[in-house]
Amino acid sequence: MRTEDVLAAIQTGLWRWDNASGLVTLDAEASRLLGLPAERSTLSEAALRARFHPVDWIEINGIINLAVAEDTLAEARLRVMDEEGLVLRTVRSRSKPMAGGADFELVGTLQEVAEPQPGTVGALEGGRSPAQVTGDWRRSREAFLLDAGRALAEARSTEEVLRVAASLSMPGFSPNGLAVFGISATGDRLSVIGHHGHRDGDERPFLDMPVETDYPAAEVVRTGRAVYLPSPTEYERRFPTSWPLAKGFRRQSWAFVPLIVAGRTMGAWMAGFAHPVAFTPDERSVLTTVARMLAQALQRAGVQDSERELTTGLQRAMMPVVGPDIPGMTIAARYVPTGGGLEVGGDWYDAIPLPNGRIALVIGDVQGHDVRAAGLMGQLRIALRAYASEGHRPDAVLTRASRFLHGITEADGAEPRFATCLYVEADPVSGVLEFARAGHLDPVVRLEDGTVLDRPTEGGLPLGIVPDTDYPTTRILLDPGETMLICTDGLIETGGHDLETGWARVRKIMEQHTGPDLEELADDLVQAVHGPLSHHTTGRLADRREDDIAIVLLGRRPADEGAAAALRRIVLTIAQAEPERVAGARAQLRALLHDWSDDDQVDSAVLMLSEMITNVLVHTDGDALVVAEIALPPGGRRRMRVEVSDGSDDLPHKRRPGELASSGRGLVLMDLLADAWGVDPRGKGKSTWFEIGESA
Repeated sequence: MRTEDVLAAIQTGLWRWDNASGLVTLDAEASRLLGLPAERSTLSEAALRARFHPVDWIEINGIINLAVAEDTLAEARLRVMDEEGLVLRTVRSRSKPMAGGADFELVGTLQEVAEPQPGTVGALEGGRSPAQVTGDWRRSREAFLLDAGRALAEARSTEEVLRVAASLSMPGFSPNGLAVFGISATGDRLSVIGHHGHRDGDERPFLDMPVETDYPAAEVVRTGRAVYLPSPTEYERRFPTSWPLAKGFRRQSWAFVPLIVAGRTMGAWMAGFAHPVAFTPDERSVLTTVARMLAQALQRAGVQDSERELTTGLQRAMMPVVGPDIPGMTIAARYVPTGGGLEVGGDWYDAIPLPNGRIALVIGDVQGHDVRAAGLMGQLRIALRAYASEGHRPDAVLTRASRFLHGITEADGAEPRFATCLYVEADPVSGVLEFARAGHLDPVVRLEDGTVLDRPTEGGLPLGIVPDTDYPTTRILLDPGETMLICTDGLIETGGHDLETGWARVRKIMEQHTGPDLEELADDLVQAVHGPLSHHTTGRLADRREDDIAIVLLGRRPADEGAAAALRRIVLTIAQAEPERVAGARAQLRALLHDWSDDDQVDSAVLMLSEMITNVLVHTDGDALVVAEIALPPGGRRRMRVEVSDGSDDLPHKRRPGELASSGRGLVLMDLLADAWGVDPRGKGKSTWFEIGESA
């Protein structure tokens, strides 16, 4: 009797699917089961798809692809539909691939399945049919795969990927042990790179295995095909050598699935179960899909880990090592690469010992967040270090640096780039800081009592825009116990902040800091921007913009306990050519007096300061040097003293201006508003001053 006759007698149809041509050949019984005339027929793939429920067709496609990849049997239940979309019957399909690769052939059988009705012997508890159970399992599986794919896609390092893999809970058959095996660079060794559900030390026998080892993961790596072991008996039969190692884990089933990316096997994934698992096509499909996502996530994480290690090492090599080896001063610095998705950018800082015994601090930001910005940053940093080491003044250093950057950006023919920069020459003995600024942020100074003040400095264009640019300098005095902060705009603007709200966030951190430890303050500043709490302090802008961050803190050690207490003080210069800086001086004095108890006294002090500076700019040819300080006499209330010095020997005289006079009221105001005032001649020039005691 022919095979076809035997199959027809037991109502089993035979079919053959040629993937290359896209045609499916059915015998008479298979045609009848699909609702066609009971005769031999050939259908296209589209015509065959129309005979099945759409959900079942998607399911059978995944099962067939899995069977072709693993060279195993494909089995599924399919609902046959008529032309009106009604279910005719349910059939079971069993098929076996006859050839692998893209052009495969499948030979299989179709057999009708009798679906039990609710209330019959075959019905499930609660009246649920197998079709309903299958649908629920499918929905659960799809939700699980979506969650797993999302979690693995968000993992940014190998450790995060392994942590996600360890937390996967599969629908209906959750493993109680997981392990990921990786291949060595030479390709001949296998090792556990991560595991879950095992005790510490359990992984030692699997840390360095030859690929030829009689072990399931090794076979998976050699062949590229999964190994499913549904029982301890099957494990012992197929892998007798490694069974004694696996026996101690007391598991009932194991799945070893290849981790394949772009056709290359990069390792294996093991899932162990404490209960027997049959590894149905649906279960194998889930395991294979998770393994595919896990392999892609590990590859992405591996690339990111390598890039991070390379770029972090490069950036570390380009950054100087700053330490507390400056007499009377301490330094702390941080660099946080965050911009543009790269771990290296255009921000930098430097600390340069100078021939005169002073030290230069440099901070800057090259335009852009790409490799070219990093390259220009390295060249510019070397140039600045060379110019500073030659002994040039701060303004000359920046002028030469601007000419250098303009020249190299023009020479390479690419789009011109500029860089902002702040150069500080610090005298450790006197505490004098001399600034030259090229389009960069101004420094901030934290006084000994915790008050934080902006210190406006003169500046010029960013480096590289104009070859020969002048950079005026500004001097300020850093008193004992005070700390200066210079930074790039990433510290201010990261998190959607503008300059106003960003500086408010930084000022709050600096004011709350206590003690002389600058390393701790640097960490606090970085945490305020990138730590967990930064997500609760976003700025007014819609996006959480991120940028590279560079920070340099310079602190002057507090005076000895036996010395007089340091004053809260500001020192600034108003040049003849800069009358607009009078408004800045008024703002500086208000900031100095931010916690003064009497607002009227603050207004009076600001008014008198404005009058004194204006007198110098109008009646002399020199600049005005402003010194404002607050002192606390023993047993008394706080007292402010403000003095303005100039180089003229002409002393002011008190006048009696008329009602319409436009000048001459300065000394009259001081006589009315100040507790004490005076004019003191100096060796060259004079100093006009006033004092006000704080109201009770």
